[in-house]
Amino acid sequence: MNSKILLSGMEFYAHHGCFKEERQVGTCFIVDLELEYNATQASQTDDVADAVNYQTVYLDLKEVMKQPVNLLETLCTRILTMIQDRYPQVTYSEVTVHKINPALGGKVAAVSVKSASMNTLSSKRL
Repeated sequence: MNSKILLSGMEFYAHHGCFKEERQVGTCFIVDLELEYNATQASQTDDVADAVNYQTVYLDLKEVMKQPVNLLETLCTRILTMIQDRYPQVTYSEVTVHKINPALGGKVAAVSVKSASMNTLSSKRL
């Protein structure tokens, strides 16, 4: 049985961006993450050790957000790479990073980048 874990609206204050001011002052980012994995064993044992622990995923994501990058695309790639490296049971992951109130010279609520990754090693094992 495949299950999806959705972590929605995770809010982080971080210093990502191309401009010096963005790196110094920082801004709010909202991250949405979707993970898919085979949850058959977890659903049968009712043991968090057999599941993808979303609290651990959140804490790992929080660490990635602390490392400033210029581009949201780079940030998405780092998040997806972290998921692949630390959660090999995840077969598919998708992340959307929303930069709130970006400095674009006008009123813009957010700019967002969405990226996805399929872990082919995991999907072959299923």
